[in-house]
Amino acid sequence: MNLEFSAEELAFRDEVRAFIEANYPVHLKGKGLREDLSKADFLAWHKILGKKGWSAPAWPKEYGGTGWSATQRYIWLEENARAETIPPLPFGVSMVGPVIYTFGTPEQKQRFLPGILSGEVWWAQGYSEPGAGSDLASLKTKAVREGDHYIVNGQKTWTTLGQHADWGFFLVRTDSNAKPQEGISFLLIDMASPGVSVRPIKLLDGGYEVNDVFLDNVKVPVDQRIHEENKGWTCAKFLLAHERAGIAGVARSKRNVEKLKAIAKAEIGDDGKALSEDADFQRKLAQLEIDLSALEMTELRVLARESAGKGPGPESSLLKIRGTEIQQRLTELTLEAVGNYAQPYTRELEGNEFAIGPDYSRAAAPIYFNWRKASIYGGSNEIQRNIIAKMVLGL
Repeated sequence: MNLEFSAEELAFRDEVRAFIEANYPVHLKGKGLREDLSKADFLAWHKILGKKGWSAPAWPKEYGGTGWSATQRYIWLEENARAETIPPLPFGVSMVGPVIYTFGTPEQKQRFLPGILSGEVWWAQGYSEPGAGSDLASLKTKAVREGDHYIVNGQKTWTTLGQHADWGFFLVRTDSNAKPQEGISFLLIDMASPGVSVRPIKLLDGGYEVNDVFLDNVKVPVDQRIHEENKGWTCAKFLLAHERAGIAGVARSKRNVEKLKAIAKAEIGDDGKALSEDADFQRKLAQLEIDLSALEMTELRVLARESAGKGPGPESSLLKIRGTEIQQRLTELTLEAVGNYAQPYTRELEGNEFAIGPDYSRAAAPIYFNWRKASIYGGSNEIQRNIIAKMVLGL
């Protein structure tokens, strides 16, 4: 891909930059993704983009996508990272939306896609279970068909921001006698349905970002099943490929590298020199930037493939592995940069007058702890290496 922008692409960049500057909610500037944001906060920018028609750039134009080229989508990601916007959450736009417009009936597309685009409907993912994470095909949540409904019983876990969800997409077992991957169906469930309950899980950083979801005799209409019965694994694999491609987060990582460099310049050691002058730190940062540049080239190839009408392939696993590893290394280097100021963090002190250290140091520890999960969600990196070995290397 030619990264020398044309005059038209530069004009597009200016248009995007001006739109973000004029329309991004003032009260959200500088906040980023945080557990203490309200549901309205999370959705504010999404709803603005929905009205503009820019909430789902990767979707086909016939379903509400923008029709942008790969370069335009690259510019869009870069400008949002530059402005540190809170992006539309992936559960609707990047995950269940593509499943619905690919495998859903015309009626399902008409019913569910508009709310995803507009940001009016919040979705949650019901995949992992206490005994089925990386080995997702071993899931136990069961759906028994009774006429024109399923009766669903089971438990899902690690359901990110499920406490806010209006709807959820769930993998359930509809045939216990079939091979594990052949007896699974993909259901859309109204989270307000009788029998659905959500219990928060406290994380190491003190937040409540994830949840357990319990399904107790939940009645789900058959017309809320996507694709054929017992063919949900096809939907699941398709969804996970889209999720993994989005996890790479190259543009956001580039922005965080800039922040890390600023911290390194501000941190002065006992010798009177800034951390940015330390040879060992320079080496670590340089290697990180080299790896990030290589990842960016892979992401651009995926964007170009999608713009040509092809879904993400096994290269999405490459993006997921390297993207999350780089994100974790960034949090580690940031923790190293702030040094002792990261040690006394507690959630109770955040924003408190007794908090210790400069402002940039106070989020280092909780972000570090939170991003330990990155190499696990979306399919653990170990599983992704198995996929690459099979699908790319033919092993």
